[in-house]
Amino acid sequence: MARRTKEEAAATRDSILDAAEKLFVEQGVSRTTLQHIASEAGATRGAIYWHFDDKSALFNAMMDRVRLPLEAELQVLDESESADPLDDLRNYVMAVLRRTVNDPQARRVFEIATLKVEFVDEMDAVRQRRQHNINDWMSRAERRVARAVEKGQIEGTGDARTVARSMWIMIDGLIRTWMFDPQGFDLIKQGECMIDPYLNGLRVGCGKLADAVK
Repeated sequence: MARRTKEEAAATRDSILDAAEKLFVEQGVSRTTLQHIASEAGATRGAIYWHFDDKSALFNAMMDRVRLPLEAELQVLDESESADPLDDLRNYVMAVLRRTVNDPQARRVFEIATLKVEFVDEMDAVRQRRQHNINDWMSRAERRVARAVEKGQIEGTGDARTVARSMWIMIDGLIRTWMFDPQGFDLIKQGECMIDPYLNGLRVGCGKLADAVK
C-alpha cells in the first residue's frame, strides 16, 4: 500500500508539472495562478502545496526535469577536443538547433524560460540560471577560440571573449526568432547559413574583427 501511495504521489506531482508547463506556454507565468494549475491537473491547491512551497518552487521543478537545448548539448563540447576547435563549436551549434527542433518538451520549456516569464521577484532564480548557462558557454567557447589561435587557425591574436559572445547572441537570437514563427523558416538550414560563413570568416580575419570592435 505504501508503495502504491508513493507512486500515486509521484503521478500527481508529474500531472501538476505537466499542467503548469501547458499553462505557462499558453498564458505566461505571471498570469498563471496555482488555482489555474490545480484545475488543469484535476487536483486541489492543497495537493500542489503538498509538493511545492509556492509557484517559484513549482516553476523550478518544471525546469529541473528538462535540460534545455543550450544546456544539454554542452556535452558535445565537453566530449570533443578535435584538431579543429572551430569545428567543435559548429558541431555544438548544430546539435543545439537539432535538439530544439526535435525535442518538443525542451522547446516548450525553453520558450517559457525565455519568452513567457518576467525575471523579477520569485522568478529571479530563472535569471540566475540563465546567466549561469551563458557563463558556461562563454568559458567553453573562449577556450576553443584560444586554442584555434594557438594552432594558427585564426589570423592574428583574436578576441576570444568577443567571438564567444557574438556566437551566443547568434544562437540565442536565432532560436528566439524561430520560436515566434516555427513555420517561418527551417531552423537547422538557417543555422547552417549563419554559422558556416561566420566561422569561415574567423579563419581568415578574426584579427580584423577584434580590431573593429575595440
